[in-house]
Amino acid sequence: MAHLGNRRSRALAIPVGLALTASLGFLPMTSATAAPLEDAPAAAPAADGPKLSYVVNVDGGSSTAAAVKKAIAKAGGTIVISYDRIGVIVVTSQNPEFGKQIREVRGVQSAGATRTAPIKAASTTDEGATQRLSAAEAQAAAKTAKKAAVAQDPLEPLLWALPAIRADKAHQKTLGSKKVNVTVIDTGVDDTHPDLAPNFDAKGSASCVGGKADSTAGVWRPKADESDHGTHVAGTIAAAKNGLGVTGVAPNVRLSGIKVADSSGEFYTEAVVCAFVYAAEHGADVTNNSYFTDPWMFNCKDDPDQGALVEAVDRAQRFAWKKGTISVASAGNSNYDLDSKEIVDASSPNDGTPGSRTIDPKKCLDIPMQLDDVVTVSATGAKNLKSSYSSYGKGVVDVAAPGGDRTAYQEPEGPAVDGRILSTLPGGGYGYKNGTSMAAPHVSGVLALLKSTHPDATPAQLERMLTSQAESTACGEPYDIDKDGKIDAVCKGGVNDNGFYGAGIVDALRAVR
Repeated sequence: MAHLGNRRSRALAIPVGLALTASLGFLPMTSATAAPLEDAPAAAPAADGPKLSYVVNVDGGSSTAAAVKKAIAKAGGTIVISYDRIGVIVVTSQNPEFGKQIREVRGVQSAGATRTAPIKAASTTDEGATQRLSAAEAQAAAKTAKKAAVAQDPLEPLLWALPAIRADKAHQKTLGSKKVNVTVIDTGVDDTHPDLAPNFDAKGSASCVGGKADSTAGVWRPKADESDHGTHVAGTIAAAKNGLGVTGVAPNVRLSGIKVADSSGEFYTEAVVCAFVYAAEHGADVTNNSYFTDPWMFNCKDDPDQGALVEAVDRAQRFAWKKGTISVASAGNSNYDLDSKEIVDASSPNDGTPGSRTIDPKKCLDIPMQLDDVVTVSATGAKNLKSSYSSYGKGVVDVAAPGGDRTAYQEPEGPAVDGRILSTLPGGGYGYKNGTSMAAPHVSGVLALLKSTHPDATPAQLERMLTSQAESTACGEPYDIDKDGKIDAVCKGGVNDNGFYGAGIVDALRAVR
């Protein structure tokens, strides 16, 4: 079972307080004539194995895809949906040899199982500790807000991250354009939250769990026993400046939610592929991706299954890029140096029995974060230092943004009292989390402001502006964040490009000038 607290966000084990109430390209497939396809194996496929999901990546035009679909049926596969525009087919099968057999079919570039555990009925999961804001903290923040020279939402004084990226000053110029859409690909978004409802765009929202989009009203919301992660992310991006609760980085842009995590908390490849395609086809300007694609934290391209997962997600992400969508992803919470030669991954596969393996992070990728044209974000704390947990790596991290840290490591200045990130929670609540999951939405918000200011900018232009406007941040002194005399991470690079901060900490004010 995957837990987001160990992935892209963290919540410290602090006693829960009272919740606030609502009142407070893939390159186009070639059209060249394909060579005759091989038939599926003559032997009847076995159908007594566990039911797994697969992605089958087709290399060729429509005639090739049609023949591959026939071969899929012969090999004991059932097509869930075919994304013909990117050559990815989502399949389920109980044939234990399905992957091996379909990879032998001409016209199939790659194919692999997207999970190691069988498809099962929905189950529940407890994400772990999320500290909800107490009533006393909320009242104190509201009093502070009334004394502020600039009108603020009641909980804005607790959002130390907004001034850290100068979003508070940016809001004096613009709150963003309603023509801009940011789509949160995550565990679901509670669009009934009073801070999210004013900006929510149901037309761009859906559930992609299982690999096929469902746009039934409300299906994008997390259930009561499911993770609050996506709702927290959404508030950081675009919580409305409406006299209630918190304020997002871009509090006037449109916000959509695509649910990709199943009830066990897994983000499987077929759902991620579906989400990128759906977001692009429904007008997303930015997608936020605060997760890694399960069940492998790192997908090794030389493994026939894992390599196929990399290819499928990459095709979907490139399709979105070419449609005008720029994607942001969090760097991860394992304090890994992603520019090193070796990393020990002891958590994969996380839907079965994990093993320990030593991998090369240049050949085994955390997806979508390590894909080309994805903006990769590391996390900083209230002192603008790399967060203790944040993964990093020169040439991997593009920019940094506030994701929070232990208050004992990086304590904010008053009136903020907690070193983590405060945002929206389902049911009208607010609470603290920290992680690179919280850093990525700050960047998505800044990109939304950039798109608002430069409506005709392409994803490539937006990325260049984002990195060129970021506040250059040097590696600084040897990194001993817990002050125990041991170096906790090594930063490589110069002031304008290094492993901890990439091009620097994002700047919302420069984005709106």
